[in-house]
Amino acid sequence: MAEQGEMVDRIIVEEEVPTIMAETATEEYIAGRRRAPACGGSCQAFWTLRSGYTLAPVLAGLDKFRHLLVDWDQYLAPQMRERMSDRGRRFMRAVGVIEVAAGLLTAVKPRIGGYVVGGWLIGIIGNLLLSGKYRDIALRDLGLALGAFSLARLAEERDERS
Repeated sequence: MAEQGEMVDRIIVEEEVPTIMAETATEEYIAGRRRAPACGGSCQAFWTLRSGYTLAPVLAGLDKFRHLLVDWDQYLAPQMRERMSDRGRRFMRAVGVIEVAAGLLTAVKPRIGGYVVGGWLIGIIGNLLLSGKYRDIALRDLGLALGAFSLARLAEERDERS
C-alpha cells in the first residue's frame, strides 16, 4: 500500500470500477476504496452557521421569558408599545416562541430556517430603526441577517449536490 503523498502510477480499483490513473496516493481512490470527501471550507462554514443560527435564536427566545440576558421589552419601539398598551410583555413572549421555533427549524431544515431567521432579523431591524434608538444593534442585526441568508444559500447548494 502506498504511503500518503507517495507517487503511484496506477491504482487498480476492485468492485467493477475501472482502472484509475492517479499521481499520488492521496487522490480520490486509495487501495481500492473510495475515500470519503473531507469537510472543506464551505462545509465547515455551513456547520458553523447552522449551529449558531440554531442556538442563538433558541437562547434569545427562551430568555424572553426570564430576562436574564437583558430586559427585552426595552427594544420594543414606542409606537408598538402604545398600540399594545399593557400587552407588551406578552407580545415579547410570543416573539420568544417564534424565535425558538425559527432556531429549531434551522436545525432541521437550514435551507428554510436560514431565510426565516434572516427575515425575522430584518423585521427586528425595522423595529429598532422605528424606535429611533439602538442603531448600533440594528447594524449588528443586519450582519446577522446576511449570515442567515448565507446559511440558506449554503444549504441550497448542499441539497443540489445531493
